[in-house]
Amino acid sequence: MRFYNREKELDQLKTIRERSAQSAQMTVVIGRRRIGKTSLLKKDMAGQLAVYLFVAKKSEALLCQEFVEAVKNVLEVNTFGEITRFRDFFAWMMDLSKTRNFTLILDEFQEFKLINPSVFSEIQNIWDANKSDSRLNLIFCGSVYSMMKDIFENSKEPLFSRATSKLVIKPFEVAVIKEILAEANPDYTKEDLLAFFSITGGVAKYVENFVSIGALTLEGMLEEVFSENSLFLEEGKNTLIEEFGRDYTTYFSVLSLIANSKTSRPEIESILEMSVGPFLDKLENDFSLIKKIRPILAKPTGRNVKYEIVDNFLSFWFRFIFKNYSAVEIGNFEFLKAQVRKDYSTFSGKMLERYFTEQYKASMDFSEIGTYWERGNTNEIDLVALNSLEKRVLFAEIKVNPPKISLPKLAEKSKTLADQFPDYQAEYRGLSLEDM
Repeated sequence: MRFYNREKELDQLKTIRERSAQSAQMTVVIGRRRIGKTSLLKKDMAGQLAVYLFVAKKSEALLCQEFVEAVKNVLEVNTFGEITRFRDFFAWMMDLSKTRNFTLILDEFQEFKLINPSVFSEIQNIWDANKSDSRLNLIFCGSVYSMMKDIFENSKEPLFSRATSKLVIKPFEVAVIKEILAEANPDYTKEDLLAFFSITGGVAKYVENFVSIGALTLEGMLEEVFSENSLFLEEGKNTLIEEFGRDYTTYFSVLSLIANSKTSRPEIESILEMSVGPFLDKLENDFSLIKKIRPILAKPTGRNVKYEIVDNFLSFWFRFIFKNYSAVEIGNFEFLKAQVRKDYSTFSGKMLERYFTEQYKASMDFSEIGTYWERGNTNEIDLVALNSLEKRVLFAEIKVNPPKISLPKLAEKSKTLADQFPDYQAEYRGLSLEDM
């Protein structure tokens, strides 16, 4: 699959690289596994003087041996004596960067927490002592979000405030997902597009996987997901267990309930029979896996709160795979596919709401976009969009099937909220598969 999108990120990396020709730069690149961080960095490296290093889970001495060979090959330099400590390797890099401008990428940088945690303070000391004379374009990349955030944003950590730039790599936007599917299958249907968006969520590796094998319909995707040795079956565990550590079972239980429509804290606590406040807080603020949903215009401190999983694929995984993991373990893939088909209309309906919400955000035509409901989950409105400059408010009902949309009912449900915008022009719109 060809390289798609990322123009903004590539422009930012280019700007940083150009700055490094005059003064040393330290950039942090963060994003979930499979999002395409490494592909992005290697795309930026093309034609540039750049050294890419992967921090594997092995001894510091072996890593340094590999790193030294990579530097020798790219920069065509020699070193005197054997380097077995990263602090000596990094000091060498800073020394070399005083006479030449080059890029040094350390991928999965957070692994040093397990290999040798003192590396972070050693980097700080060497960086602070040499950066004024250096022209190094230093890039730290990592996929364990909580660990990378702690390394660079915790005021108690040595590398706090040292980074000069930060990039958070996000999934493809809906327009790019649509472009990729159209190129891979010009005859795609709107149902295919919804399934492609719902299951991949725009995560580059999942998109590439489906495109490369031609799994571009719902049935094709299900065949790929629920098959022997499928990368998708263990993906939730592979993505999150390292993030959560020994408390992963509780975090998984909370995420599973949210994925299965238990979206309020009281609902979750009544089922788990325990307080989950700290877990919800960490899932939102430390791991960035969930977010609070409040009715539009609600006070930030209000208690009328729901939670949703941010990542489409993880929503799918916790709803259909983790929930039925005993079937995964015995390889009963037909049962799993039947479970998805049985509940797919409900799941895809929620994903369609997310699709249009993301589409409207990307349009840059509104100052605020959200959803709305009143006490007891009454008068729910799928999408509300405000343009405070032009004094416009849009109310939208989102259904997979157009005949199920009733604009008169939408107007009736919207009355209480519409009354709060007496001088706004109100528009009532139905959105369905046909509008994707």
